[in-house]
Amino acid sequence: MRIWVDADACPVVIKEILFRAAERVKVPVILVANRVMSVPPSPYIKSLRVAAGFDVADNEIVKRLNAKDLVITSDIPLAAEVLDKGGYALTPRGELFSTETIRERLMLRDFMDTLRSSGVHTGGPPALSQCDRKAFANQLDALLARTALALRS
Repeated sequence: MRIWVDADACPVVIKEILFRAAERVKVPVILVANRVMSVPPSPYIKSLRVAAGFDVADNEIVKRLNAKDLVITSDIPLAAEVLDKGGYALTPRGELFSTETIRERLMLRDFMDTLRSSGVHTGGPPALSQCDRKAFANQLDALLARTALALRS
């Protein structure tokens, strides 16, 4: 398993949780962004800079993704592509996307885009809370534990 991070919009505190996990369980973490990302020196942590542009980082992640890899993203269309390729998608708030819920999330996203394009102010997401950070860390630990068990069997 590798962990791919849609890093341009990923909160710093979430990256720090990922860096600690990479060292603890020796899993590769790759931050993909269209700007230079600062990462701690580690054989398990890398950054991949892609060209600027709409969905360039997303497309690179999907291109390199293997089944059972994990992607950290809030981008619902990217999450859908990850699930289609047999990967896992986890938001920085700790929500694990699933094949059962992704279509509904895509429809809601499209509806909100329609509202915004017609001039309705829909607001943004709330600030990342301590509960969100804990939910993320718990989901990440659960996925890593599940993967470790699968490798042992």
